[in-house]
Amino acid sequence: QVQLVESGGGLVQPGGSLRLSCAAFGFTVSHNVMRWYRQAPGKGRELVAHITSSGGSTNYGDSVKGRFTISRDNAKNTVYLQMNSLKSEDTAVYYCNAPGKNSWGKGTLVTVSS
Repeated sequence: QVQLVESGGGLVQPGGSLRLSCAAFGFTVSHNVMRWYRQAPGKGRELVAHITSSGGSTNYGDSVKGRFTISRDNAKNTVYLQMNSLKSEDTAVYYCNAPGKNSWGKGTLVTVSS
């Protein structure tokens, strides 16, 4: 059964850092495109970061370029989102997605506030 489980969200002050994790079950992350999305209160879902299967090329939304990094640990079958220099506008529920498996996690809440 294909499943994605996010973790690592929480409350952080502006300028702080968090690392989100997305553990995958039922398929291999290194063989699939993996993405992080986010949805802020009252807004639509926004693509944050993308990592390809072969080669592991990455792309980022303009609002997070230079601050966020997507990566994966093949041994742990897990994808990460390292978030630095967090801003209040980064507050959102963050979702892990495997488009090739039509699979979404339940999300993890990130709140950036002093």
